[in-house]
Amino acid sequence: MNTKNSIKYRAIALVMLLFALGSCVNDLDTLPLDEDLLTADKLTDDASYKGMLAKCYAAFVVGGQTGVDGEPDISSINGGFSSYLRQLWNHQELTTDEAICAWNDGNLRDLHDMDWTASNEFVTAMYYRITLEVAYCNNLISLTKDQDEFKAYNTEARFLRALAYWHLLDMFGTGPFVTEEDPVGSFFFPEQATAQQLFDYIESELKAIENELPAPRTNEYGRADQAAAWMVLSKLYLNAETYTGTPKYTECITYTQKIINGGYSLESNYENLFLADNNLSNNEIIFPLVCDGERTQTWGGMTFLIHSTVGGDMPASDSGIDGGWGGNRTTSSFVNLFDDITGETDSRALIWTEGQNLEIGDIFSFRDGYALRKFRNITSDGVVGSNLSHPDTDFPLFRYADALLMYAEAVVRGGSGGDMGTAVGYINQIRERAYGNADGNITDADLTLDFLLDERGRELYWECHRRTDLRRFGKLAGGDYVWPWKGAVAAGKSVDAKYNVFPIPGADINANPNLTQTTGY
Repeated sequence: MNTKNSIKYRAIALVMLLFALGSCVNDLDTLPLDEDLLTADKLTDDASYKGMLAKCYAAFVVGGQTGVDGEPDISSINGGFSSYLRQLWNHQELTTDEAICAWNDGNLRDLHDMDWTASNEFVTAMYYRITLEVAYCNNLISLTKDQDEFKAYNTEARFLRALAYWHLLDMFGTGPFVTEEDPVGSFFFPEQATAQQLFDYIESELKAIENELPAPRTNEYGRADQAAAWMVLSKLYLNAETYTGTPKYTECITYTQKIINGGYSLESNYENLFLADNNLSNNEIIFPLVCDGERTQTWGGMTFLIHSTVGGDMPASDSGIDGGWGGNRTTSSFVNLFDDITGETDSRALIWTEGQNLEIGDIFSFRDGYALRKFRNITSDGVVGSNLSHPDTDFPLFRYADALLMYAEAVVRGGSGGDMGTAVGYINQIRERAYGNADGNITDADLTLDFLLDERGRELYWECHRRTDLRRFGKLAGGDYVWPWKGAVAAGKSVDAKYNVFPIPGADINANPNLTQTTGY
């Protein structure tokens, strides 16, 4: 397969671990800010700083300091379980109509039941993944802020920190706030930031660096450029009314237009976006979390996502792996978004029905609930990835189709600077790829908010958007939209509005006197 060696952080992922960064979290009772983070006197050359940057990127995928999640970054939970991407996916998908898991690991089931507490170990792991990523980035930013020769690394680390803070805002709505200006150490108690403060900081940071990042599609594959920053800003603005009560749909249109004018296009074949050589689809994938079967081995990341979705009668060879774990599948509510689930009409319906039951009678039976075969460790030429256990498939965190969908939604919600005709045209581009012709095209009258939520589900399922989308549409918690086993009831039930966000882990509340728990928890 094509070697994805642009940033070379697969190649240096293990090398940079030798730099150690000393950033393991020794106790979940404290914020993961380690006194042993690298200092300037330990760095000697460009490779050293690039190794630190590589860690900032790789920390979104791997779960430890050595190969296959060894020496885990976070204690009290397995390194593979706690990897950033795995936890991001669990929190964004298992809490929705798009996914349910057959496993009874700890209190993982609480995510789909929507009855988690502040002591849930998976919620805790997600929270500490975010704060640990902030710590890694703060360290590099601090060491490079006065060194012009490493300005590019500084700028990329600032983007990654803003991305992590956006995840904190989106999932928790509040949390500890730390920058490179704050001290490092176990006895430092960060102040708590409100949703408005987090929003303002993320916005100001991304605007400050957007012109310092490389132009769209000019940076090495897997590294941030202007379009990646524009995507986070677009998402920030699209959800601004949810986060802060103040709509920012006009600003969303402004930034999605920048992406649309940035030289991107839709990949001609939808499936290619989720295969082992999806790095070749960088005409559409704006910012991937890069994985490599030989150099970024983890039981989290894409290893988890692909293995966990294979089971029952679905052959592991169909996904290019050495065995399925029989975990994640979908609900009938998601399946019902498609008029034809065979994939013959809409090519996005990558649904496996053989041996599976549509309805879920037993949560812990993988055969209950249709399986999805969206992500695979096989190239577009049919070649299996470099490793049967650990996929080469990258995770497309942001892609161009989402920018088109966000533009359309912002127009429908009343933002200025766009128009309905253009929005419909963008949606029809997406649907023409899916249908292979104009049979699925829509008109202005069809472009409603309900249609857009469904279309986002059809286009972006299992890409870590659904929880955010359902919340923005008032259908996550506190409303009357239900799906199978929501609220721990087979038919589904409405749940308390507090479940629109996750609580700050109780251990951190107890450890930091500056933190106050989210209302309801």
